Amino acid sequence: MSLRTRIAAAAGLAVALVVVIAAVAIYFGVRAELRGEVDNSLREQAADVGRQTEGGGPGSGELKDGTGSGAGRPPDRGRGEEFLPVPHPEPFGGPAGVEQLVLPSGRAVRRPGAGDALPVDSRAREIARTGAGEHFADMTVNGTHLRVLTRALPDRGAIQVARPLDEVDRQLDRVLLVLILVGAAGVALGAALAAVVARTALAPIGRFTRRTEELAGDPDPSHRIDAHGSDELGRLARSFNTTLDSLERSVEAQRQLVADASHELRTPIASLRANVQTLEHAERLPAAERESLREDIVAELDELTALVADIVELARGAKPGEPVDDVRLDEIVEGVVARARARANGVAIDVSTEPTVVRGAPERIQRAVSNLVDNALKWSPDDGRVEIDVTEEGLSVRDHGPGFEESDLPHVFDRFYRAGNARALPGSGLGLAIVRQAAEAHGGGVEAVNAPGGGALVRVSFSPRARASAGAAPPTG
Repeated sequence: MSLRTRIAAAAGLAVALVVVIAAVAIYFGVRAELRGEVDNSLREQAADVGRQTEGGGPGSGELKDGTGSGAGRPPDRGRGEEFLPVPHPEPFGGPAGVEQLVLPSGRAVRRPGAGDALPVDSRAREIARTGAGEHFADMTVNGTHLRVLTRALPDRGAIQVARPLDEVDRQLDRVLLVLILVGAAGVALGAALAAVVARTALAPIGRFTRRTEELAGDPDPSHRIDAHGSDELGRLARSFNTTLDSLERSVEAQRQLVADASHELRTPIASLRANVQTLEHAERLPAAERESLREDIVAELDELTALVADIVELARGAKPGEPVDDVRLDEIVEGVVARARARANGVAIDVSTEPTVVRGAPERIQRAVSNLVDNALKWSPDDGRVEIDVTEEGLSVRDHGPGFEESDLPHVFDRFYRAGNARALPGSGLGLAIVRQAAEAHGGGVEAVNAPGGGALVRVSFSPRARASAGAAPPTG
């Protein structure tokens, strides 16, 4: 089922529910009003009959018991029986209704020739016996639907008056028919309008979907979706454009990396090829030159291997599903420094650390620290010194070499960027780029400045979200 159909069905169901509730409320409201008028009329009639029976007024006649026996028998005044007024004879259930007296004994008394008696139920007998209260009830006598009021006559039983509900029932039937027809028409109209509303409301979403499908089949990530307004659809379009921005930057970065890598790989591969071709005629070369040639090939292979490893490190970015743990940054730094001292060539390495725990990938953090230390050693003089500090704010590495040229500072973390005085030194220009990528992958950043007194100072920071407490779960290093 499509979203449009579901919305139309939900809206149609809501309209149908409202129509049904309104129809039921109207029906019972009209029913209560009509029956209320009948009840008020019965109260007035009962009060009038009660007043007439109090003094045995003019026109009083004989009583006839509810069983049809004892006709013409004088009333037993010692038992509280009274005369009912004798109106003009009318058919049973006529407009004037029905009247009868219920004695305290529970016996029904009515006028001679008044027709069938009203049934006397237990509630009517209780009112006649106690002489208090009133009670409405619906009865059907000889196929006539009646509304019956039983009202107490103090010390004289109770009076029962009834009126037919045929006219009320006919009016309610007509009201019910009208409500059914109007309700059905309302439900049908509501369903049609719900379908129109659903189609109108989802039209922008349909256009948005078609546009996203076009973009999905377009290899150019520079295209965008038109975002208008501040509603949910506009926010969705802007969010989608933000995703496209990230995708475009990622694709562009990958293209640039491939272009730079192909350029950087071209030189060592060409050199290797030349040396290998020269090695084909090794028998013509002196032994010393052959040995030097082999050493050059091994060195170039090592450089090529390191370059490929750096390119792979940069290309993988923040790898999804990479193992992340609480890592002791200070212990990683101490381990890297211990290994670096073996190749320091007389450069002193001073380390100041405090327990610092970060949340991240241990291998990437270790690679970044190693690159920073190697870069500092490369630029330090033989009798120089490298200073390393580890605090909760992050890691800082300072050397006492020539420092950065001002023109190089904005580019030192770029891929394959090498300063003019670094081109004669080994390296690919990817070491600090890997440091920046590792820092940003852990929510931090990097900074390169010239230290006061000379030398370069590189800081790597981690955001509070990536930083943990030193007293957290057992760290791994």
